[in-house]
Amino acid sequence: MLTPMSTDERLIALLAEKSVLFGEFTLASGRRSDFYIDARLSTMSPDGLRLIGELGRAALERAGWNVAAVGGLTMGADPIAYAIAYASAQSARPLRAFAVRKEAKAHGTGKRVEGPFRRGDVVAVVEDVITSGSSALSAMDAVRHEGGTVAGVLALLDREEGGVAKIEASGVPVLALSRASDVLEAARRR
Repeated sequence: MLTPMSTDERLIALLAEKSVLFGEFTLASGRRSDFYIDARLSTMSPDGLRLIGELGRAALERAGWNVAAVGGLTMGADPIAYAIAYASAQSARPLRAFAVRKEAKAHGTGKRVEGPFRRGDVVAVVEDVITSGSSALSAMDAVRHEGGTVAGVLALLDREEGGVAKIEASGVPVLALSRASDVLEAARRR
């Protein structure tokens, strides 16, 4: 008899199936790698949105961060933040989603943080893949500049290359829903 996969196993299987690519890649940090985890291939899929939304919502609840909103640097964080907000819609604490632009717009409101973010919000910064930590740190700076407080960073995947430690060294806790080593092991077994 087959036993149902735990949520973590389902996430690892999803990422292994949809997001792992082997070859030669240049990462955003400029470093070369023989694998790439394109999380968007999972986070933008229907089954990924459902699973990641519920996993992220539950992780935030367990962490006790009491956030009002979730979001991060566009585009990697966007589907994760939207999925979590959607998954929270029927909960006692619905969460709003926001997106952080890489640069403020030169027109319109000129904001870097877009969506229903409010000055004074306590937020979780969301990241798809943490490698160096620089994207999450940039999003944290933007949120703080707009008057928000960062309770923590929620990552879909820790690439296990020092980024989590860099973020935590800034005084902000990090929750990672999966690790690259587990996802790569599952991908190689496929």
